This record gives sequence, C-alpha cells and structure tokens, in this order.
Amino acid sequence: MNDDLTGLVAQAYIYGFPIVFNLDQVGRYVSEGVGANPAAPFNTFSHARTLAGPDDTFVTINNDTVYSMAQIDLSVGPVALHVPDTAGRYYVLQFVDAWTNNFAYVGHRSTGTGAGDFLLVPQNWDGDAPTGTTVIRFPTRIASIVGRWACAGEADLDSVHALQDATTLTALDPRAVPTELPKTDSAVADEFSFLEKLRVRSQAFPPADRDVPLQKSFAPVGLSDEDSPYTSPSDQFAKSLRAGLSVGEQNLHQALTSGSSPQVNGWTLTFHAFDYNLDFFEVGTIDDAAFKIENPSLRIIERAAAAKGGLWGNHAYEAAYIITYVDDRGEQLNGARTYTLHLDPLPPVNAFWSLTMYSVPDFFLVANPIERYSIGDRTPGLVFDEHGGLTITISHDKPSDADAAANWLPAPAGDFRPVLRMYEPLPAVLDRSYVTPAIVRT
Repeated sequence: MNDDLTGLVAQAYIYGFPIVFNLDQVGRYVSEGVGANPAAPFNTFSHARTLAGPDDTFVTINNDTVYSMAQIDLSVGPVALHVPDTAGRYYVLQFVDAWTNNFAYVGHRSTGTGAGDFLLVPQNWDGDAPTGTTVIRFPTRIASIVGRWACAGEADLDSVHALQDATTLTALDPRAVPTELPKTDSAVADEFSFLEKLRVRSQAFPPADRDVPLQKSFAPVGLSDEDSPYTSPSDQFAKSLRAGLSVGEQNLHQALTSGSSPQVNGWTLTFHAFDYNLDFFEVGTIDDAAFKIENPSLRIIERAAAAKGGLWGNHAYEAAYIITYVDDRGEQLNGARTYTLHLDPLPPVNAFWSLTMYSVPDFFLVANPIERYSIGDRTPGLVFDEHGGLTITISHDKPSDADAAANWLPAPAGDFRPVLRMYEPLPAVLDRSYVTPAIVRT
C-alpha cells in the first residue's frame, strides 16, 4: 500500500465530500423527493405542503418553515424566477451551487417582501435581461434553490400554499431539455462509488479558480482521468483507495464533532460554518471579510463538515445556528435524563427563533407523542416567568408538572443534539454579546 497515495485519497475525500453529498441530494429531490417534498424535474419547484417531520430524512432539516425546493439546470439557458408579494411574511430563497457555496439570497432580509422578477443565468451569459429584472449568475450549471416560508402552524398553511403556487420558474427556451447530472461508470464497485462520483462531478462542475490547483493535485487518485480508473483497479491501488477513504471518513467525523468554531456553555457557535464561499457574491450575499474563511485548509474542512452536519445551511446573517451535544457537566445529552434550558432574555432576532431536536448520529427530527419537533417564539401555549424568561424542559418522558409539560421539547430515548436557530439575528448574536446558557441536567 502506498502511504502517500492513501493520504492523498483522504485529502480528496474531504475536498470532494460537499459536491458528492450535495449532488446525491439533488438527485433525490429530482427522482424520488424527500419526505414532504415530492419529486420534481429540474427547473420546477417541489413544494412541501406541511412542516417537516420525522419522515423527512434530511440532515438537520428545520421545523420552522415550509420548504419549496428547486433543482436548477442551466444547460437550458436562462430561467426566469418570479416571487409574489408576501405582505411582510418572512421567507428566503437560498441559492446553493454544486460545491455548496451559498451565492445568492432572495427574500425578507435581502430583497424585501414585494413581488419581484429574477433571471437565473450561466456564469458566462452575456445577454440582456428584461427591464426590472435582477440577474443572478450561477457558479455551476446545476444549483439548488432552497426556499423556506415562515409558517405559524396548521391554520397558516393555506396562506403559505398560495405563496408557494405563485412562485414560478420558467425557462426562456421552452423546448430546451436539461442535461441533468452527469452519469458515472456503472462498472465501478460500490466501495469506490464516492471517488467515481467525485471524478465525474468535479470535471463536469469546475470549482472556483482558487481551487483548481488543489483539484489538479489529486490527479494520482484518478480524479483527472477521462475514463474511470476504478472499474478494475490493481490490488495495490485498491488498497490505497480503501485506506484513504477510511481515513477521510474518520477525519470528517473528527472535524464535525470537534471543529474550529468557538464553544460557549457547551454550545458550538457555528456562525461561520458556511463562510467558505470567497468568490461568488450575487444578490443578497454579503461580500465582507467578517463572513469569509481565509485560511485555505480550514476552509476546505469546514466546507465538508458543514455539508455533513447541516447541508444547505444559511450564512449566519440570514439565520444563525448554534448546536450542542453536551449538558452543563460536559456529558453527552441523552433521553434517559431530564434537562432544562432557561432563556432570559430570549434570543434577539428580527424574524424568529426556535430550538429543534435531532437524533444522533443521523441528525433527523425525532418522533414523539405530541408531534412537537421544535419549540420557539411562535409555539402556542408556552408558559413564561414573571420576568419574561422561558424555561424549556427537555426529556424523553412527558413532565408531570403542568408548566414543564407546556414548555416540553421531547427527546429520543438515546443520544440527541438540539439546534438553536435565530432567523435574521440582531448584532448581539453575531458579536457574541448575547450568551445562550448551558442545558442543565436536573
């Protein structure tokens, strides 16, 4: 076994994980759908009609908003996007390229809530857009629109559905047929399918110019080959590939569980987990050093960890996320115990906030008898103290105390990981002057 090649494969795994994992999810949405989002062809919206639940097996999916997803393939040429007037309702259409760069935002924070028209175009497009239309250039031919509509519960769904239906995509050339995802060599064994997908996809969707030399450095792994080198690899080559993939997986797991983000009271402040886009700034993005990971090696590992732990997450200026695995004693959170989280003051936001429960290690929503998957400022029936503070009880079994039951966030029987989301956070969140307390074991 070649140790140098093993190390290079491990590095290629970290480099390529985002595009492989991301485009796998793109394929899911197009071919079979995900949970409440039905399958939809490229350049059409898939609208969920309910808030997400445990059947939506997508990493760290939120339970605050109703999703509208669209997988865009600009091989057809420009595509027109129309958004309706939401009359002040929070929504965001987040644009994510094949490498998981967040490169544009349309919505409440970025473009307002009035009706609007946008033209989605390839990077090298040089045409003329209609008057009053905002052009959004795509870094890669295929990219995702991740739409989220604020929803106050079942009674609010009809209003959300009307807004979804009024949000449209129209290819300017109605006869054009999307190229879709590139095909891999079916003769490649499953154990090397990751590398085969990476080979094909990294060639079909070139990275940012700054990453081209890094991608070329993986030529010995076979990523630059025109034909697949993984169909019948030599024993020596296959050994190095297996070992490198194993090391890469371990390194990604380590990055995901430790990471470089600061921790306060057991919470990992992932305010900069999605700051790896340094090159593509369309409408709604903020081109500012405060939201850029300049260290090149850190940027690549953070990008992979963000894809694994929270694919399609927003920049913190759109929605700030903090996560924790541990209680006030530094021990793993587990449904066999009971915990409280006392929020006073409540998270400072321009939109809204929520605390959502996720299983470990899948990071899926957790089934429970009251069908409550998150708790936040829009949850009906919460009991606040005399100072306006809120004490959330977290446990597997329903609390016997009435106030605790009203403020109960159900947990699984085993390990879990909550995520606190703050939509359109105020400066106190991002400058860390607002401090979230530890989750206390009672």
